[in-house]
Amino acid sequence: MKDKIKSLYERFEKANEKKQNWESHWDECYSYSFPQRENVVSSYKSNNIGDKKNTHLYDGTAPDAVDQLAASLLAELTPPWSKWFGFKAGKDLSKEEKDNISPELEKITETMSSNFDYSNFSVEIHQCYLDLVVAGTACLMFEEAPIGESSAFRFYAVPLKEIAVEENSNGKIDTTFRESEIGLEGIKSRFPEAKIPNQLIEKMSDDFDYKAKLIEAVIPKITKFGVSGYEYIAFIWDENTLHTNDNYIILREGNFETSPFINFRWLKAPGEIYGRSPVMKTLPDIKTVNKVVELVLKNASISVTGIWQADDDGVLNPANIKLVPGSIIPKAIGSKGLTPLEAPGNFDVSQLLLDDLRKRIRHSLLTDRLSQIDTPTMTATEVLERSEQMVRILGASFGRLQSELLTPLMKRAFYILKRRGEIPPLSLDGRTLDLQYKSPLALSQSQKDASNVINWIQTVSSFAPTSFEAVDIKEATRWLGRTLNVPESLNVLLQIRLKMSWQICKRTQNYYKALWQM
Repeated sequence: MKDKIKSLYERFEKANEKKQNWESHWDECYSYSFPQRENVVSSYKSNNIGDKKNTHLYDGTAPDAVDQLAASLLAELTPPWSKWFGFKAGKDLSKEEKDNISPELEKITETMSSNFDYSNFSVEIHQCYLDLVVAGTACLMFEEAPIGESSAFRFYAVPLKEIAVEENSNGKIDTTFRESEIGLEGIKSRFPEAKIPNQLIEKMSDDFDYKAKLIEAVIPKITKFGVSGYEYIAFIWDENTLHTNDNYIILREGNFETSPFINFRWLKAPGEIYGRSPVMKTLPDIKTVNKVVELVLKNASISVTGIWQADDDGVLNPANIKLVPGSIIPKAIGSKGLTPLEAPGNFDVSQLLLDDLRKRIRHSLLTDRLSQIDTPTMTATEVLERSEQMVRILGASFGRLQSELLTPLMKRAFYILKRRGEIPPLSLDGRTLDLQYKSPLALSQSQKDASNVINWIQTVSSFAPTSFEAVDIKEATRWLGRTLNVPESLNVLLQIRLKMSWQICKRTQNYYKALWQM
């Protein structure tokens, strides 16, 4: 065990060294676009909590655009108090089995949605979206809450300064190290079963502000069949307080079926582990706007107060002059006294430059394309076109977020509830049970598919009086219900009503068919 912990610590330090190349870049992105977030550079270690962090900013275009893009991601991917996910029967089930399991899937969705709604998920995932937009990489810690709380889920948006990750050969982040600081109360709360040495208890009791270094490692368990779970180890590493040969204390060991750390990226360059962000792309424009506004404000100060010159005649002392109304400034006989210095010109192009740069910043951060609709009335075609545009804009990023965020998130939530006995013991493997995303962004593509099917039905029915018989009305309504996120109970009622309409339509078609044959 001693060699294992030391090997893990060396592995953590190597992963941390690889992260150091990113820290200065992250710090610059945060300082210009989201300075309220705690420092991402691990060497700072939260010594400036509560300090003013935006005194160097002169323009708020980038911070405002970052807030709007993060809010758009929250509304389009994981809207609060809304069913943005669901489950459907897998491909291996027969048609009869799919019909029988549908009501149970509705109950599973309701149970999981309720646990998400009553947890702190919306708060923490919004913070992760801010990290994603600014730094390109975010980490969400997904823990199981104690029995008796309102939700079985508990989340925490882990700052980038605390994590170090490793990537496997498939380009997936599967190993996560988290370095944080913990006190005596934190150890007793998070790790009540841990055995703490007396010397560490005395150190923490004497110095209440003392925090020990906590290392948490989540490593995949590799077998010949692939990844079969994750190994979790939490230990304290302290070379100064622990006067032993080990320098560590194991607080907890265990195994997870799914990783509690969910790491996801906006986009990734080949050969890199951490992601690239929209703020990184437009950072030169953000810095330029900030500098131009600073110079404009300095120029405005000069325009208001002016620059003055005076003859050195031994009478006028510039240090004693106050430019206030009603003041009398003495001057020598024959001298000009205090005179303003005229500017060589007043050709101001700063506003034109700022307008162009701010427009480019909003465009790069998708503010102009994902912002709230200003038009009070829009036609159905305009709404559909806007939805298609949104899918095109976020299509590539949504695919990565679905793979790295939504799917691991749903699988971990499913396994936690299944282990607690709150949902049936089904397998979420794509064959028996499969995921179905119902967020506004996912439904945008579904609406287009539904529109194509409806147009096809209308086109087929217009060919001839008997052509409508080629449409399976029951299967069509069920497919439209699933595609448009209609509850299964309503879908049954819709099938009854459409069947009645189809019978009326069929009688009408028989009438026209008889006329056609005459």
